[in-house]
Amino acid sequence: MDSNAQKLSQTANISPRSGRDYIARHGETVFNAAGRLQGEHPHTPLTRAGFAQAEEMGRALRTKLGAKPVLTLWASPTGRALQTLAVIAEHLELDWHGAKTDSRLVEIGTGDWAGRYYADLAAEGLKVVDRATGLLHPAPNGEHYPAIAARVSGWLADTQDDPGDRLVIMHGISSRVLRGVMTGAPELPGYGAPAAPGLPQGSLVLIERGQETLVHRGAGHAPA
Repeated sequence: MDSNAQKLSQTANISPRSGRDYIARHGETVFNAAGRLQGEHPHTPLTRAGFAQAEEMGRALRTKLGAKPVLTLWASPTGRALQTLAVIAEHLELDWHGAKTDSRLVEIGTGDWAGRYYADLAAEGLKVVDRATGLLHPAPNGEHYPAIAARVSGWLADTQDDPGDRLVIMHGISSRVLRGVMTGAPELPGYGAPAAPGLPQGSLVLIERGQETLVHRGAGHAPA
């Protein structure tokens, strides 16, 4: 058994947390707006639309949880995730500086396609997005889905004892895999990993004991 499969097998035996998990996809970025692949790029700033989407998620959570809820804040260490979290935290009257980050929450590694325009890759005859699933095809020298599942599963295992509720700000592809792992979704044929349905930028779901509920559907684009 390879290391990725072994990690997935070990995490599959972990019971769901007692607390609730709010999983969010960051707001639209300048790369999203321009049609460029972001992947694990450390900082692609939010657009005005992206900040507006973060505001909407903040309002939705404030309505649901009230001011100063007991909530552990987690985020991908990328600038776009931390910018999104800053806006939401302000709505909730929580201290953004107390947030935790983990590199295992970053987006799919896009290898040789990193920073390239979707249109340019399509013009070269390359298939970038799987239209049936909305997932990115793995790029040359890029990350494959079992590796994403292994790293987010590792994060879940290591944070299993987090007390109470938490908010996690992530990305389009990696959040789909995390949500798939957390809800026990089956592996998608040809991908070797589970993935929950895609949601637009600025969307927020609640996962409680393996069950997912949509809290807010963002106004961004659904593709990665």
